Amino acid sequence: QVQLVESGGGLVQAGGSLRLSCAASESIFSSDAMGWYRQAPGKPRELVAVVARGGSTNYADSVKGRFTISRDLAKNTMYLQMNSLKPEDTAAYLCYLGKGWRDYWGQGTQVTVSS
Repeated sequence: QVQLVESGGGLVQAGGSLRLSCAASESIFSSDAMGWYRQAPGKPRELVAVVARGGSTNYADSVKGRFTISRDLAKNTMYLQMNSLKPEDTAAYLCYLGKGWRDYWGQGTQVTVSS
């Protein structure tokens, strides 16, 4: 059972930046899919950014140009650099790992952006 631990969330003013990290308890490989999702109260979970199997990246339209997803396979860690944050980015951010045919989720880290 792979465990994912997110960190880096917090309270930031609009226009600020945060860097989220997701550390996996086992080795990750370029053949694994990894991504960040977010969920705000009363709203469905939505994809923020993903690194697909093979390494291509995709972003939600709402974060394109502001967020950057990356991963360090040597450190078994994925990152989400978030710049120019907006109040509507406020949500719990969850890390996802697709390894083989199994999906794993982290517990989430809260990001709150004040106006």
